[in-house]
Amino acid sequence: MTAPPPGLSAELRAIRAGYGPLEALHAVDLPVPAGCCTLLLGRNGAGRSTALRVLAGTLRPTAGRVLLDGRDATRLGPWRRARLGLCAVPDEQAVFPSLTVAEHLAVSGADPAEVLDRHFPELRRLLDRRAGTLSGGEQRMTALCRALAGPARLLVLDEFGRGLAEEVRHRVFAALAEAVAAGRTVLLAEQGPPPGDPFPPGRCFVHVLHRGRIAFSGEPAELTRQGPGLPPGP
Repeated sequence: MTAPPPGLSAELRAIRAGYGPLEALHAVDLPVPAGCCTLLLGRNGAGRSTALRVLAGTLRPTAGRVLLDGRDATRLGPWRRARLGLCAVPDEQAVFPSLTVAEHLAVSGADPAEVLDRHFPELRRLLDRRAGTLSGGEQRMTALCRALAGPARLLVLDEFGRGLAEEVRHRVFAALAEAVAAGRTVLLAEQGPPPGDPFPPGRCFVHVLHRGRIAFSGEPAELTRQGPGLPPGP
């Protein structure tokens, strides 16, 4: 596998966004520095998925700006952001049901052998299976393997640990930590912190969303010292 390109930085600046009359994000600022992992934590309904959709370009904000490498990308569609190096993997429908696992990996344009062997060897026996016939966990592994094997500079992942066996979750976070160590940027939305402390020291930052606003920003150790750091309810 060839070395990944340098990470793509991103930022949500004073973002307001929602669905119809319901505003889910209230003037949210979210920096995503290049070559680091940014953890966006919060309970269901806090606005995590909305923030990721705004960054990916699948949801237009009602106010604020989206920056990619310091440039205003607010009006760029998802495909143009993808061409800049952003790869978004949603929490649902992350695969094309009619394509096989092998076809998904071929789309990346790179050789996925190293990612398969190091992190997802169980996909080897599923290469000829259509993604629509896979379990939820197998679909998530397929989507992440494709993202890691491709040229993406910024990986945007929504609740990727959900529904995975604990051993597989550890491998997923190990794969993401390797991507960060190699210089890629990762934005990961989860309900709680990943197991252990998988990311390189000084290259992981945490933001906690609570009812559409940032309630905490800092490093993982600071969140640990303050306890769970996740306010009750959305």
